[in-house]
Amino acid sequence: MDYYLVLVIALLVLAIADLMVGVSNDAVNFLTSAIGSKVAPRSIILGIAAAGVFVGASFSSGMMEVARKGIFNPDFFSYADVMVIFLAVMITDILLLDLFNSFGLPTSTTVSIVFELLGASVVTGLLTLNADPTIADSIWEVINYQKASQIIAGIFLSVGVAFSIGALVQFFTRLLFTFRYQSRLEKYGSLFAGFAIAIIVFFLLVKGIKGAAFVTPEFAALVNSNGWSIVFTTFIASSILVFSAQKLFRANPLKLVVLLGTFALAMAFAGNDLVNFIGVPISGYQSYLMWMESGLAAEDFMMSNLSKAVPTPSLMLYGAGVIMVLTLWFSAKAKKVTDTSVDLGAQGSVDERFKPNLVANGIIRSANAIAHFLNKILPRQIITLINWRFRSLRIVDKDQPAFDLVRASVNLMIASILIAFASSLKLPLSTTYVSFMVAMGASLADRAWGEGSAPYRVAGVINVIGGWFLTAIGAFTASGIVALMIYFGGFWVAIAMFIVAFSLLVRNNLPKRINSET
Repeated sequence: MDYYLVLVIALLVLAIADLMVGVSNDAVNFLTSAIGSKVAPRSIILGIAAAGVFVGASFSSGMMEVARKGIFNPDFFSYADVMVIFLAVMITDILLLDLFNSFGLPTSTTVSIVFELLGASVVTGLLTLNADPTIADSIWEVINYQKASQIIAGIFLSVGVAFSIGALVQFFTRLLFTFRYQSRLEKYGSLFAGFAIAIIVFFLLVKGIKGAAFVTPEFAALVNSNGWSIVFTTFIASSILVFSAQKLFRANPLKLVVLLGTFALAMAFAGNDLVNFIGVPISGYQSYLMWMESGLAAEDFMMSNLSKAVPTPSLMLYGAGVIMVLTLWFSAKAKKVTDTSVDLGAQGSVDERFKPNLVANGIIRSANAIAHFLNKILPRQIITLINWRFRSLRIVDKDQPAFDLVRASVNLMIASILIAFASSLKLPLSTTYVSFMVAMGASLADRAWGEGSAPYRVAGVINVIGGWFLTAIGAFTASGIVALMIYFGGFWVAIAMFIVAFSLLVRNNLPKRINSET
């Protein structure tokens, strides 16, 4: 057995491990709203999310291009070079994500994979240029800096966009429904549900269908050309069905939206983020097949074929979906990470996990100054009306939901729309960034951050965001160092590091250790 085949097998083993670690981290993205609102028993929520994850895995084929050519230009790298990059990325990714999971902090798998690819590519590219300066004029030619810049800018801009849209939509939705929304559901609950379902279908199905592994290009074009007709028909049909369910079975339209939104967000997550877990190993496997067909030495075979459209094997996508579903069901760390986001968005008082800091206090003072300014310029009648419609219910029972179905619906609808839209553009948007910041924006608009809890909640958000920035720096640096070690150490160093990473992963995820942490 040639040692490159051993390395490919190691990559695929790391892919399975990365799926398990990544889903444990990213379960927070699509479980928080349903669990926080207690829309259904946890087993039902997990079952719906698991179905969304499995279906979404089949929609992720188009996103796999990011791992092959989104960060570096494969034309300038040999097969031996790309294997250094892929191995460095996967080893670093597993260790980094497991570290964050152990502290119960949600971090971005997209930030991790993008900056790991960037760090390993820069180091390997510099070493390649040093060995043969005629390959390219500079490192900027080797790195796909235009696409990489677009991806990185999109990831970090999504923080502000998700927070702002989440806050804005939640404000007007709460203004419409108020906290005493039961009577208003009878009037326009079915229309709200129909609108939410139609919007979700548009972005998830119409915009996302071209990335599905099982759909022909002709059928995808047909769906896209009739997109608005599908949306209008969905709105009318779903509104009628929800209205009928209300009258016949006394169904709650918001519960239907939250459960469907959980499925949609889990599907959007899998469609966008699956590349973070298996994109690199699949690219390594496809690179190996290309190299074997060439008959050239690994150092002589340039990987320009990776720049072309390379279809992802459907069986691998479905297999990844199965692993993600099983992890979602059995991971104790997924529960721990989910609890962090639920607490930060809770409407009532909870045992706060984070201590106030100077930055949080400064943000609160600025927000209070803006609120004071708006109170001065807005007519008193409008302020009185808004305050009346935002009268919250007093929460006295700790077993009550952390927030209600109105906020849960907005969280899921906005997050799934933003993520699905990014997937349609083949941009690996951070589902963690988007889901978390939509939830935080909605909780702010809902006045969940009162005078007593605001310093703790803002400090918690700063801690999580700070963790994401540390992820970027750590991922770039660590991946570059690992690439350097593999480049000079060769096969045996790569295998040794694989064993270390896998051993630490197993040790940190033993049932006994997990149970002692939770």
